[in-house]
Amino acid sequence: MIALLALGCADSKPPSAASQQSAAAMEAAMSQEPQLPQAERPNVVIIFTDDQGYGDLSCYGHASIRTPNIDRLAEQGARLTDFYVAASVCTPSRAALLTGCYPKRVGMHERVVLPPDDHGLHPNEITLADLLKAQGYATGIFGKWHLGHRPGLLPLDQGFDHWYGVPYSNDMAQYHRERDSSYRFRLPLMVDHEIVSWEPDQRYLTKRYTEAAVDFIGANKENPFFVYLPHSMPHIPLYASARFKDQSAHGLYGDVIEEIDWSVGQVMEALEEHGLTDNTLVIFTSDNGPWLPQGKNGGTAGPLRGGKGTNWEGGQRVPCVMRYPTVIPAGSVLEEMTSALDILPTVAALVGVELSAEIQIDGHDVMPLWMGESPQELQGRPFLYYSNRNASLVGIRRGPWKLRIDEGELYNLREDIGETTDLASEHEVLVQELKKIAQVMDAEITANARPVLKVEERLFDPRRP
Repeated sequence: MIALLALGCADSKPPSAASQQSAAAMEAAMSQEPQLPQAERPNVVIIFTDDQGYGDLSCYGHASIRTPNIDRLAEQGARLTDFYVAASVCTPSRAALLTGCYPKRVGMHERVVLPPDDHGLHPNEITLADLLKAQGYATGIFGKWHLGHRPGLLPLDQGFDHWYGVPYSNDMAQYHRERDSSYRFRLPLMVDHEIVSWEPDQRYLTKRYTEAAVDFIGANKENPFFVYLPHSMPHIPLYASARFKDQSAHGLYGDVIEEIDWSVGQVMEALEEHGLTDNTLVIFTSDNGPWLPQGKNGGTAGPLRGGKGTNWEGGQRVPCVMRYPTVIPAGSVLEEMTSALDILPTVAALVGVELSAEIQIDGHDVMPLWMGESPQELQGRPFLYYSNRNASLVGIRRGPWKLRIDEGELYNLREDIGETTDLASEHEVLVQELKKIAQVMDAEITANARPVLKVEERLFDPRRP
């Protein structure tokens, strides 16, 4: 840990109190002995798509995109109607998923990481991979990282044993551009910390990620494992392999989603083949809403207003289905609000890890909600919305009520999922109450925010030759 802190810091300031606290908390968490016998430790699979909208699956109402495998996952487990990610763009959302923290708390809130950037998620942060690795899990990531790509900032520095994938988004590349394009950067395909090729054929990224994940499951079938499968698609540019190209009634975007559905099917088949279905928690969701300005190639938010880059529901409420046969009742439709922030603490509790109070996170153990229960202590939890433009606090949801703070607009999402009718004038006291709660929560997060790590040294030159 000390070596990572010393590696290429952008200035000579000593580590902040928050950073030192995080490092101490991480050391304590990582020293915990496994609490459950190996046979009782559930495997964990998280499939995370890129820019997929709330309405882009047949089990969420899409009329022409066929997703039988994801639908089957929902039938055998649960479909969540009110599941949120903590940001409406890539990098902050991924940081929140892996840490259980609002992006602002871990310094990853301002924008996405770009190829020339020198910063990333601090390795002092405790990721889900860190927690599970300390419990004897094999940990693998197969796909897009996008949390920093300088030395000390890549997946193997954040708790993963193995990585096959790309360090940032597939549009930060030359593959789809003309030879005389003015865009300067290129995309590497990496295995662990080594570049195996530049500008991989994007038609086969979904297939290659899937095959690598399935191989990892087979290689670790006798031990508990964590598979993180963050697909590059359906972020533009869109590509599908020859098997799926021109097969969907919804055009190229449909081809891409249907290939991702095939990928989910391959993972499910691998679990079944090795007798692991009953002891594996599988979660399928998206990093943010659809990129609506791209038209038919940008997906749909279904009944929700807005999309990627906005704080309307379509930007941060995303499809989520999950299966854990021994715990989550089959065929459930869960309407309680939960979020990606809750995944780390819920999985931690599931595998017997007690999170120290010194580890400041924002999620909660919501397994009772996923099981269809409604304990009082999990009712009415507030959820904050932050702008992806300037990282400012812009909204809060509590129960059915959503307040857009700057606009002073109040919506009842249970009765008005499309955010069409502002009820602020009818609930002035509630507006002030929600605003105060949001401001207090944000003030605490701001006061205890932890830094990113800046690294001068490059692992590779992202500029094209």
